[in-house]
Amino acid sequence: MSTTTSKRPAARQGKASARPIPMYCSQPLQTARQFDSAVAAGRARAILASEKKWVNGTSIRYYCFKRGDAVPAAWQGSAADLAAVDKAFDAWAQLGIGIGFQRVDAAEDAAVRIGFSPQDGSWSYVGRDVLGIRDPLQRTMNFGWSLATAYGADTALHEIGHTLGLEHEHQNPHAGITWNREAVIAYFKGPPNNWDDAQIEWNILRKIPAGQVKGTTWDPDSVMEYSFDAGLIEAPAKYQAGVSPKGGLSYADKSWVVESYPGVRAPATLQLKVGLSQLLKLKAGETRNFEFVPTRTRTYQIATFGTSDTVLVLFEVTPEGNLQIGGNDDSGTDLNARVAIRLTRGRRYLVGVRLYYADAVMETSLMAW
Repeated sequence: MSTTTSKRPAARQGKASARPIPMYCSQPLQTARQFDSAVAAGRARAILASEKKWVNGTSIRYYCFKRGDAVPAAWQGSAADLAAVDKAFDAWAQLGIGIGFQRVDAAEDAAVRIGFSPQDGSWSYVGRDVLGIRDPLQRTMNFGWSLATAYGADTALHEIGHTLGLEHEHQNPHAGITWNREAVIAYFKGPPNNWDDAQIEWNILRKIPAGQVKGTTWDPDSVMEYSFDAGLIEAPAKYQAGVSPKGGLSYADKSWVVESYPGVRAPATLQLKVGLSQLLKLKAGETRNFEFVPTRTRTYQIATFGTSDTVLVLFEVTPEGNLQIGGNDDSGTDLNARVAIRLTRGRRYLVGVRLYYADAVMETSLMAW
């Protein structure tokens, strides 16, 4: 994990300084996924387009490191920081999306683990990439400055946006940004950022593949957008003087998350019965949920069928939210997603499936036996 420092907020100069403080989140560098040569280019693009998104029905559990944890003391957040984190998660949840959030009391119960080290800047892994960080004493998100300010509140929304699967908006290939490369490198290599070439390339200059970004246009007011000073952007000409997002969640931010994780607009939950297949009838990137209530306590197999790439997740429905108890991602392989697990009679379970790609949509189904 890189521990270089992202830019921290400077003091405001009275009312004359209305320009937002630059948001310089330094995402951890990742290795691009490589597919077997048997995976056609179109199929690979379909997988990459939504592989970081969560399955609808997920309750994302998060933990904020505190005093007494076996981690550096600098990772511990103040009461004000923790309150700001909760508020930011609530802001996303209140959009009525099909996933939930819950702060838990033990790091081992959380998929998202949050530190507050000022030495490490602000960053987060993107979407389901957090599931690859299994050590309960490792962070998947960090905040490098106080969240108890308007700037800090946007930082919290920004990093949670990454956890939801959003990338940096200025890396949207539809933005049409031409950078003054030398100026960008000089700016971010200097203090207080002190980034190396790889960080600058990954977080600023790299263009995200078109199939992996939200929408088809650039949203300069997105909470996922940085604020840039004059002289860093050469084109479009109107942004040569800099970029200054309005702050908060933009209309496009809200639209993306509601479309990606439909809540009230989601199709009705279907009933899954033992031995009866259910057609998924999904388009690429869509999800569907199925309720399953076993009539006997035993080990069940739950699997997809058809020439397709999916991620299948099994939740137990509890008063505290949906608890993930199993899952399988078959994307890029010749296998189907399958979970084998012992389930208890009478308990409610939810099976969520997100489709990446299907050779024949109407021939892709789900069954329990």
